[in-house]
Formats: sequence, structure tokens, C-alpha cells
Amino acid sequence: MLEQGSADVFWLDAGAAATEGWSFVGVGVPAELGEDVRLDVAPGDGTLSPFVGGWVGWRDYESGAAVAGAPVSDRTERAAPSWLWATRAVAFDHAAGRAWTLSADEDAEPWAVAVESASASVQTVSARGTDDDVLIADARHEPAEYAALIERCRELIRAGIAYQLCLTTRFTVPGAHDAVAVYERLRAATPAHHGGFVRIGGRALLSASPEQFLHAGGGVVRSRPIKGTRPRSADPQRDAALARELAENIKERAENVMIVDLMRNDLSRVCVPGSIRVDGLWVVESYPAVHQLVSTVSGRAAEGTTVGALLEATFPAGSMTGAPKLSAMTQLHQLEGGPRGVYAGCFGYVGVDGAVDLAMVIRSIVIDDDAAVVGAGGGITWGSVAADEVAEVATKARAPLAALGAEMPALWRSDILN
Repeated sequence: MLEQGSADVFWLDAGAAATEGWSFVGVGVPAELGEDVRLDVAPGDGTLSPFVGGWVGWRDYESGAAVAGAPVSDRTERAAPSWLWATRAVAFDHAAGRAWTLSADEDAEPWAVAVESASASVQTVSARGTDDDVLIADARHEPAEYAALIERCRELIRAGIAYQLCLTTRFTVPGAHDAVAVYERLRAATPAHHGGFVRIGGRALLSASPEQFLHAGGGVVRSRPIKGTRPRSADPQRDAALARELAENIKERAENVMIVDLMRNDLSRVCVPGSIRVDGLWVVESYPAVHQLVSTVSGRAAEGTTVGALLEATFPAGSMTGAPKLSAMTQLHQLEGGPRGVYAGCFGYVGVDGAVDLAMVIRSIVIDDDAAVVGAGGGITWGSVAADEVAEVATKARAPLAALGAEMPALWRSDILN
């Protein structure tokens, strides 16, 4: 496997059974993100890979919060490398069933031969569960503590300090973990159109993200914020009822539209006036583990807009902060009691030609040498019910923890949450 021969690798994954979209597998060297790349470029050849070279990696939450002027803690994670300059890659077009190799000109033939050889000897990796004893995750907050924080959020909203606050927590599974095996289990259990495995400097990000944060191509910038979640049910009638209730729930619709408005405002800072559009509002998308309420906002990048300007205007994503954004981030720093790290950030690629595809770091695992971390949270509004929000966190964290061979702490897996 590619990852056995290189310390720094990436796999931007459209899903195991993908019939559309692109996946990218490759290696690279740690490098600073090229934030001066312009977005207002002419559309490329639609028959070619949307990623023709550039950077792959992630941006952690605190890096964006600091730029936005919010208080942050723990600078250790932000000091670590988080972007790779892609030196060798393979692009898979799932709709056409074709693959492209990407590399420097002088390396093109050796890389194509290596890819062809690897493809001929590829082996299927088993995604079965771990044989080890089930681990129990450590929680940053117990359910009662998290419920109390929800009520504090509602007090802040009643006082007019925020309209919505995306309150998060985290679960830690100590010990060493086989990142590749964990990712195979995660993608088998919760396939998503913006999954990914990115390892840089010994840290690995494993994601089954269903949320596209930013996409830029041909000068058009698009965001697809998710706000609103319901678990899936094995009973078709119950499952349909859950999806219908999500679509009609007043609180979830209000939460979603607040982030849509926030995203419209953020994009307006770097887009042509009058070009901002809401292309889809309150659309229910269904995944193996959850139903999600998704909206789509787009705009045309103003002349001269760079990747750095786009990130400064939009990151961290409103779906992971709340509104107003700076006020929400300031309050969340005080409430959450610790850094979010890579969770609630974004990951994906930034092309040398101005193409961007970044997903939210949600439904994700971050693995270091001695521990794995899973973040989870939800948007709190005045209409939030604490018990429901606590249950939503448990729903979101359960699948990533299961991929690690771990269970929620006892109080988080009590019957009242299931």
C-alpha cells in the first residue's frame, strides 16, 4: 500500500461505492498553503481532473478562530504541519471509470508504471471489527455537564449575545491505533461523499464527513452547510418518519437558515455584489447512520480574490460556530473548556489553478501516537431541548468510536440516550 512507503499520504475519498465524483490518492511533502492563489480563473476542461496539483491537508479550528479575533487555547496543534504539497497522485473519476496520474514531468513515467503495478496487485482490505477487548472512551464532559452547558447557551441567546451556538465536546480513546484499519472500518460503516485519510507528520485525520464546506471552480464559490440531524432506523416506516420530522421541525429549520444567512454574509465579503444565491434550502440528505438537513449557498468570486481571502472571510465555518460568528466563538471558548483542534476545522485540496474542495472535519477521528480523539456537537438555539441535544451528540460520536473499537462512556450510552 502507498501509505507503507511514505510518511505523508492522502486519500480524499468519494466513497466505497461511489458512482460519481472524484477520489484522489497520493503522497506529498509538508509545505505552507499557497494562500495567494487566485479563485477568479476561467473554467478548466471538464474532462480533466478537478485537482491538477497543489496542496492537500487541513486547517484546525483554533487557527481560524484566532485570525477572526476570537480567544483560543492550545497552540501546540497549530504548530504542527497541516498541509502537503502533492508530489504524486492518482485521480479517480468514478462516473467515467477512469484514472489519471499526476506528478512532475520528469516523474510521470515512473509514477504511471508504479500505479499500474500497484493496481494489478491490489488486495481487498477487510473492514471487520477489531478482535481486541472493547475500549471505553474518556469524555471531556459528562451528559449532565453538557446539558448544563446547553442551558447556559440558551441563557446567552435569551440575553441577545448570540442567536445560535454550536456547542461541542470530545471523546478520547488512549493508546496506539492502526489508522488504516480504523479508516477502513469507518468508511464501511458510514460512507460519505467527502471522506478522507490524511497523514502528515505522524498525525492522521480519518473522516467520513458528509458536509462540503467550500468548493471553488471556474470562479464560483459554493458552500453546503448542514444543520439538523436525525438517526436512521432499520424500520422503513420509522426511518421515513424521522426524515419527515427533520424536514418539518421548526427548530431545525431555524437553526439551518441562520447558518445560511451567516454563509451568505461571509461569501458576500469576497464575491461579486448581487451574485450570492441560495441554490437549495432545507434539503434532507440521508446517510447510513443519520439524516441531515442541508442547504446550498453560492456566489461568484470577485476579481483578484485569493484562497487566503476566502478562508479569512469564511473560516471557521458558521455551521461549527453559530451566529453572530465572533460572539459565538468567544462564548464557546469559555464554555467548552478546551481546544477543538482539527475537529470543526476543514480538510481537502487547494489547487494551483484556484480549484478548491474543502470538507468540514466532522464525523472524524484524529489519531496521534498515543491517543485518538473524536469530536461531536450540535447547534443550540432558544428552542433546543437539552436531552435531545445530548442524544444527538451521542448519535454523531457513536460510529467513529465504534471504528476505533471503542464505546461511549457509561453515562453517554445509557438507555435514555438511545
